[in-house]
Amino acid sequence: MKLLRRMLGRGTPETAPPPFDARLAPDASLAVVGDVHGCARLLDKLLDEVLDRTPDQLVFVGDFVDRGEESAQVLARLHALSQTDVATTFIKGNHEEMMLRFLDDPVDHAGRWLRYGGLQTMASYGVGGISASPDEKQAIQARDALARAIGPDILGWLRAMPTTFQSGNVAVVHAGANPQKPISAQSEAALIWGHPEFLKTPRSDGVWVVHGHTIVDAVAPEAGRIGVDTGAYATGRLSAALIAPDNLDVLTARY
Repeated sequence: MKLLRRMLGRGTPETAPPPFDARLAPDASLAVVGDVHGCARLLDKLLDEVLDRTPDQLVFVGDFVDRGEESAQVLARLHALSQTDVATTFIKGNHEEMMLRFLDDPVDHAGRWLRYGGLQTMASYGVGGISASPDEKQAIQARDALARAIGPDILGWLRAMPTTFQSGNVAVVHAGANPQKPISAQSEAALIWGHPEFLKTPRSDGVWVVHGHTIVDAVAPEAGRIGVDTGAYATGRLSAALIAPDNLDVLTARY
């Protein structure tokens, strides 16, 4: 009986997931830019280098606003770029999501956004006189002032941003993805805020995931993931991954 209990207690041995060994195979050359976070001067430097490489597609992983001091300038530059003949895709990050929630419902969402970089974004638009914990009247007044300052064109562009981009077997998201589900079946929460297994478990479908949100020391491939957020607002480094079939190059702008 003791032997039977010991055998049952062992259960079935777990099988380690297979290593990720798919080649990089986008349909066209990509330049994927990491989290800008209100660093307009770094963005200008990096864009000069990236556009010199003439990628077929330019993709930004989101988090354009907050933390840095130049969010208004960043959004103006990127919106202007979206109106040119450069093929661009702008992925929505969690900081855009927080800002839009504040604009839609300032009373319930002011505190969280303002504490995590929203105050810097407000200041970049010349909206002041608000604390990180405003009362209801202050929150509504600040929302109205920010909406006017951003303007309907940029607000409409922000609201229409997608949460994924894919070319061949290279997918670009903001924060992460559930490794057990296809990219097309991901929840918005996993894409914008991350998934607990994303950095632990390799995908088994051969899809590379390029992402921001989590700061990395250097842009490098690891188990089917390529993180491109080098912490611009904190480190003074903004990076881009240049991806082509079987090839990854990295560009980094510095203050």
